[in-house]
Parts: sequence; structure tokens; C-alpha cells
Amino acid sequence: MPDLFFERHVPHLPRRMFELVSDLEAYPRFIPNCKQMDVRSGPDNSRMARMTIQFGPVTQSYTSKVMLDPDSMTISAIATDGPFAYLDSKWSFEPEGQGTRIRFDIDFKFSNPLIAAVAEPAFAAKQNEIIDAFADEADRRFG
Repeated sequence: MPDLFFERHVPHLPRRMFELVSDLEAYPRFIPNCKQMDVRSGPDNSRMARMTIQFGPVTQSYTSKVMLDPDSMTISAIATDGPFAYLDSKWSFEPEGQGTRIRFDIDFKFSNPLIAAVAEPAFAAKQNEIIDAFADEADRRFG
């Protein structure tokens, strides 16, 4: 049931940030708790991405349909299976000064109420770490 919104300025161009977040296959190299990504291309700039995440001894996988829109500089994802009743997210990248204003909105709910009681607060708290990981990876890639 959390609907979370994050935004941050980064000193990198919007196109580069869009390309970084679009690089789904690279996520296990820098996203905390992401152990594996299996990505298949679909029609019209879409991807089917199966992410495996691990928190301590618990491992979960879920698939999302990811829509890349380079014209509007947005990336949207909707979970199609896994432990979520729903998971919808959207990234947007807008020029700001010499860099980019990144906006990330994620709305989700776990299917199982017992898991939700424990996992939702932890999953919500991890989103800030994920934003940090993208900013750090952009610094590594782009200087």
C-alpha cells in the first residue's frame, strides 16, 4: 500500500541517466540486494525483466513489464507476477541546471498480509538505497 515518491538532482545529463536506468541487465552489479536480472526484449521499447532479490535468507523473484520512452524520458514498470498484489513504478528525467532532476514514484502492495507486515517497511526503506546506487553508478560511469 505504500506509494512512495523520491526526487534528486544529479550532475549528469538526462539522456545518460535514462540510459543508465534502462540498462536492466547491469542491475546486479550495483543495485543492493539484486542478485539476478533476466531480460527479454518486447515490442515498442518494452522489456520483460525478471528480477531476483535477496534479503538475508529470503530470496524472491518477480517479473515486470518495463516500458522505455526515450522521447518523454520516462521508464515505467508494472509487476506481472511474484509476491506483489501490485507494483507500479515510474522514473522520469528532466534537465535541471547542469544536470538532471530524477523523479521516482513506486506504488506497491504485497499479496500475503503476513509478509506485508514485515516486508513492506523494509522494501520501502530500501528505495532510498536504490536511488543512491543509481547516483553512485552514474558517477562511476560518467565521472
